[in-house]
Amino acid sequence: MSTAHRSRKSPLPECELRVVDSEVATCDGREQIVLIGLDGFERHLCPAHAAALWLTDPTLRFSAKTRTEAIAAVMWHAFGGGGLQ
Repeated sequence: MSTAHRSRKSPLPECELRVVDSEVATCDGREQIVLIGLDGFERHLCPAHAAALWLTDPTLRFSAKTRTEAIAAVMWHAFGGGGLQ
């Protein structure tokens, strides 16, 4: 039995769309949104990137892991507010 103490909370990973090239905007947000595709693959995203993907891919759906406040943030980015910076 190990006596090492591990944190019960792991840090949230950065948005998976953070990898950028000269034509793609960066993301400053932490992932809060879990979108699931038809293939069952989970995509962990920040609200801004989730909005962009959700609007362009009608097969994506929100996971039950995503809090309602986070979904509201996606809707704000999609329909009412700021886009990717």
